[in-house]
Formats: sequence, structure tokens, C-alpha cells
Amino acid sequence: MRATWKGAISFGLVTIPVQLFTATEEHDIPLRQVHEKDASRVRLRRVCEAEDVEIPYQEITKGYEAPDGSMIMLSDEDLADLPLPSKKLIDVLAFVDAGSIDPLMFSKAYYVGTSDKAAAKPYALLREALTESGQIAVTKIAIRSRESLAVLRVHEDTLVLQTCLWPDEVRPAAGITPEGDVTIRPQELQMAKSLMEMLSQDFDISALHDDYQEALQQVIEARLQGIEPPHEEAAAPTGGKVIDLMAALENSVRAARESRGETGSGAETAQVHELPVRTAAGKTPAKRATKTASKTTAKAAAKSETPARKATGSAAAKTAAAPKDTGGKKTTAKKATAKKTASKKSAKTTTTRKTTQKRASA
Repeated sequence: MRATWKGAISFGLVTIPVQLFTATEEHDIPLRQVHEKDASRVRLRRVCEAEDVEIPYQEITKGYEAPDGSMIMLSDEDLADLPLPSKKLIDVLAFVDAGSIDPLMFSKAYYVGTSDKAAAKPYALLREALTESGQIAVTKIAIRSRESLAVLRVHEDTLVLQTCLWPDEVRPAAGITPEGDVTIRPQELQMAKSLMEMLSQDFDISALHDDYQEALQQVIEARLQGIEPPHEEAAAPTGGKVIDLMAALENSVRAARESRGETGSGAETAQVHELPVRTAAGKTPAKRATKTASKTTAKAAAKSETPARKATGSAAAKTAAAPKDTGGKKTTAKKATAKKTASKKSAKTTTTRKTTQKRASA
């Protein structure tokens, strides 16, 4: 690994010859700017505005534009000879608690290595002192003609120099946080902590990778093979705006458990249900559940009573219809008897007439 800076760490009268190595690297697939019409490279050229000609890099220097528009020329020698005590020295200013520096100020990281064997013991001494005390060293260092605030801390068994922004380079966050008082209820905080614990179980940051780079590589390989590249699948609908925060937290915990192959609602969810939760509509889910249960019970009772009522009504209708049917049968029987009697009388009359006629003929 190539060193990017050489100098020494100085705290008090102790000097440690060290060199810095870049600790991080950003992996990215290089993409060129090309002309869409013919796929030719598009290059940026350095053109002098006065002469309208391209200038080679060797003829370019730095300049400062004064308020009146005039340009002050600054050569590389001017920048290299700046009167900076931190040019080749990592000057330790103080030792502070590790949590006293806001991570928002952290910038680029460098591994700190020794320049010779004689620096091994003071290097190890500083490393152990920082580890035992739980502190970090606040320093200043000049890298590439720019002085930066930095901290020395321990990463595993190696000292790390982390450059920082100056305090006045961090913008204030005023006006960004939500306005007004927000009340957080104990059960919401409890459920949020449960979700945090569930998402943190067996988490391994080293297993994470860049999905964007993989997807871009797949598209490039598909183009090289002359086939259609993969496309992003349509995202599932999220269901709109979340109104009930507790419901969202409970569903999140449940989904996290299911993704881990766990079942059951969990003790946390059960404990939360024991507390009343007021939603945005101002109603308590327990009360709404009671009302809903009452309505459901009433509907069920009504459904169960309806067949009985129908059966009772049907029986009553049959009972009421029974006398009518009996009366009708009796009336029909009487009519039939009357017809038979009339028929007998008619037969007797006919017989009598025939007997009379015979006697008269004799």
C-alpha cells in the first residue's frame, strides 16, 4: 500500500515518525460521457478565454479573483511554502472522550503506520493509552496544502487518523426539525424499542453490499451480449398514508419476526394491547372493539332469533289456517250428503210414478 503522507505525531515531548495510508476506497463502475448520435467520447478541454485555444495542463496554475475583478497568481511554490506548523506534523492538541466529537464532523480516514522500527514502542504506547482511557486525540494536520482538523483513534490494533470538518463548516440544523410539541406515549416508545431490537438481532454489516453496482453490472453485461437488460419490478403498493402509529409499529415487529422465521405475537405486543391507545380520530381502539363486538353480538342474536320467529310464525299460520280447512271439509261433506238425499228422493218419486202408471193401465 502506498503512503500518501509522511511526518510525525507529536504530543508533549514525544515524537512518533509515522506515515498515512488511505483507509477507504469507493468502488464504482466508470461511465464515460459520449455523444448519443455516434457514441464518440466527449472530452472536457481547458480553453483560455482570452485566446480561445486549448491550454496544456502544465501551463495551468491557481489564482485568486479579488473583489475588484483582478486576478492574483499563486504558484505551487507559494502554496508549498505556507507557514504551517502542521505541514509535516500531526500536532496533538488535547485528549477528549470518544463520544464528544459529533460524527457529522468526520471526513476521510487514514491508517497510521510507523516509518521506522524505533517508532514501534511509542506507537504502541499511544495506542494502549487511548484504548484504556476510552479517549481520542484532537489534532491538526496539513494534507495537500490544506490544513484540517483531525482525530486520532484506535481501530482494532491500528491507529487511525480521521480528518474532520472545522466547526464553522457544519451548518446549523435550525428550522429542519418538526415544529410544535410532539407527545410520545410509553407504549409507542416500548414498541419502537422492540422493533429496534428485532431488526438488530444477528446484524452483520460486513455482509452488506452495493445493490446498485450489481444491477448496473447486469445491465452492462446484457448490453454486451445483445439481450434485453433486466428491469426493476414494480413496487408493491404501500397502502397509503399511515394514520395509526401503533398499528404500523406492531405490523413492523410482526413482519420482522416472520422474516426471521419466528411465530407468535410476542410479549411486547401483548403488553402494548393492555394499555389504551388513542388514535388520530380520538377514539380508543378498545372502546371501538367493544362497540364492534356488541354490534356483532346483536347481529348474531338477531340472526339466531329470526329463524325461531319465522318458525313460530309459520306454526301460528298453520294453526290459524287449520279451522278454516276443517270448516271447508265439513261444508263439502254436508253438500255431498244433501246431494245423496236429493238423489234418493228423486229415485223414490220416479218409482212411485211408474207404479201408479202400471195400476192405471191395468
